Amino acid sequence: MPSSTAAQLRELLKNLLQSPLPVRLRAWDGSEAGPTGTPILIIRNRRALRRLIWRPDELGLARAYVSGDLDVEGDLYDALGRLAALIFRGADVHGLPKRAVAAELVRLGLLGPQPKPPPEEIAMRGSRHSRGRDRQAISHHYDVGNDFYRLVLGETMVYSCAYWTSTDAGYQLADAQRDKLDLICRKLELRPGMRLLDVGCGWGGLALHAAREYGVDVVGITLSAEQADHARKQVAEAGLTAHVEIRIQDYRDVDDGSFDAVSSVGMAEHVGTGPYAEYAAILFRQLKPGGRLLNHQIAALHPAPPAERKRRSFIDAYVFPDGELAPVGTTVSLLEEAGFEVRDVQALREHYARTLRAWTANLEANWSTAVRLVGAGRARVWRLYMAASAMSFEQARIGVNQVLCVRAHRDGTSHMPPTRREWSGASM
Repeated sequence: MPSSTAAQLRELLKNLLQSPLPVRLRAWDGSEAGPTGTPILIIRNRRALRRLIWRPDELGLARAYVSGDLDVEGDLYDALGRLAALIFRGADVHGLPKRAVAAELVRLGLLGPQPKPPPEEIAMRGSRHSRGRDRQAISHHYDVGNDFYRLVLGETMVYSCAYWTSTDAGYQLADAQRDKLDLICRKLELRPGMRLLDVGCGWGGLALHAAREYGVDVVGITLSAEQADHARKQVAEAGLTAHVEIRIQDYRDVDDGSFDAVSSVGMAEHVGTGPYAEYAAILFRQLKPGGRLLNHQIAALHPAPPAERKRRSFIDAYVFPDGELAPVGTTVSLLEEAGFEVRDVQALREHYARTLRAWTANLEANWSTAVRLVGAGRARVWRLYMAASAMSFEQARIGVNQVLCVRAHRDGTSHMPPTRREWSGASM
């Protein structure tokens, strides 16, 4: 009895991905094969397989999902968990058992040219981390519409790891983001009359909180026109235009220090490992002696070998072009080399996993609106990116840390409190 299309596809994928498929599969003709009680991987057409044949790795799977050629029925987190071993280790296309799959490729009509990537995939121009290319990367990710970001991020419009201080049912994302902003302000020991430079200010959440709750004057900089537009409107509505200035400006062009404090929240990942020493040196020069830096940054916990890092990833192609993650030890060393004294490092890995799950839930609850705002492809990019990132934090593939630094006086005076209690309420 001839096997179904789904059964044939399972065997083909086993050979292509060099591992059995750990989920059930449904083919374009409706046939199914594989274990029951698992999410179902839906292959809607032959083009989905052609994408995997040409690129049997993370990027090939992502292209098939973003385009809608491949879909998941059931719990996306469960599916990603089962597929993680395949997603996070790329197959070697040159080492495929070609004779084993050739007959199946012909029988299923899968031979053909490589499909074009979905339009949501970006091809970067110019030298890596040049000013023009950095602007292009920032615009690709952040200039997708403030209405879409409000739908995903919620009322605070804060796009970084929240700080979850309660497990009560009534404690929501907005509360955790407020607590994160306040934690940063306490660590910087902001007081009325101080000047704060917020590098990569986003939609102005931290700048507004610091000015309103701590009485400081803030300069916030971003390369995103849509972020700046939203932030300026929020500042005006809050009556804080005399205290908060939002600029579209590259960090390399800031020249009006000295500041009493500097915050860099979710910004350094865009800087890149090569330019990071210059970035740290610029922030150091912007601070007065005794001033503090709060650097909030995602970190690589187990960096991939150099050969694997050269392979383009889903995140680089669709989400954060040119973004780079370094181990926290590398970041600390570069900050110290710039002249900073590192005084505290706080890991918030589990907090980011919970934050991403909250964002994903917002997106899924408003899916039809999201598709109307940005299109199905980009909405699928975001669903995949946030769900996969949540699992990466949960499974300790990546982390996130707040690094608190001071530019000490020449005689070593730091003005730092003797314990953490002043900012965190901890006993030591």
